[in-house]
Parts: sequence; C-alpha cells; structure tokens
Amino acid sequence: MTPRAPLGTVREAPLPSAGSARLSKTQRQHVVARILGRHHVTSQDQLVALLADEGVHATQATVSRDLEDLGAIKVRAGSGDAVYAIPELPRDQRAPDDYLRRTLGEWVVEVAHSANLVVLRTPPGTANVVGAALDRAAWSEVVGTVAGDDTVLVVASEQVGGSELADRIRQVAGL
Repeated sequence: MTPRAPLGTVREAPLPSAGSARLSKTQRQHVVARILGRHHVTSQDQLVALLADEGVHATQATVSRDLEDLGAIKVRAGSGDAVYAIPELPRDQRAPDDYLRRTLGEWVVEVAHSANLVVLRTPPGTANVVGAALDRAAWSEVVGTVAGDDTVLVVASEQVGGSELADRIRQVAGL
C-alpha cells in the first residue's frame, strides 16, 4: 500500500520516464515553466540538463523554442546572475513576432471582416490559441479578442478598422 500524503499536501503528478513515453510540447513546456520557477537557470544548456534530470529529453534548439513560446525573459537575480523567468501576468508576456506568425500561419484558415470586427476561422479546438497569440502580440490596432471553439472575434480599433486589420492578419498568416 502506498503511503498517503497528509491532507492539504499537493503532490505533482509523476512525469513519464524518458524510456516510457514522450511528452507533448504542452507537457514539456509545463515542466520547463516549473523548473524555471524552482531553479535559477542561467543558460539553455543548464535547462537541458535539468530537464534530463526529470526524465525529459530535449535539445538546446527545442528548449530555445520553448522559452520563446513561453515568453521567458532574462532577469537579474539577487545574486547578480541573469536567469530565465516567465512573467506572471499574461499581459506582461508579449509574444515574439515569429510566434504570432507561426500560430496564425498554422491555425487560421479563413479571415472575414465587417466594420471594426474581424472573424478568424480555425480548426476545432484551436481558436483559443490564436486569440491568446493575438492578445500577447500587443498590436495597438487590436482592442481585444473573444475565442470560441473554432472562431475568434477580433475587435479592431476605430482608427484602423476591420478591413485593414484583416489585411494585416492575412499577410502575417500567409493567406
């Protein structure tokens, strides 16, 4: 019988061992975020090693993309070292332009507009990813987004309007 943790104790789910199953990108990025919250990580090579300690195989190139996708930045720690950190508030996490280009290019399949509104169609279950990427891009012409299952409603600023914003989104998405 496995001993139980005292009430109020939070146990993290064990990670699959390196030999049993590969983690999805989302699972791996969750582990990366957890590691950055626990350790002063000063380099991508150090992060690769810490992931390996948790049974997660990742290359430096993969870690680099994960850090970019997570919006990680380098900050000065109390020791004076520059360490990776993920801003806690989503509004502080500005997505890199390349992340937005990849997200729109991969998931947006149709763009329509009316007045100051733009409607983006995506495959089922992916609209929230597109909406979050637009929100994190911090475009001045985007007032906000509302995402459903396969549709994102983007509200354009009055200065720009839906037609111009739709054209910009099409250009970035490669449509």
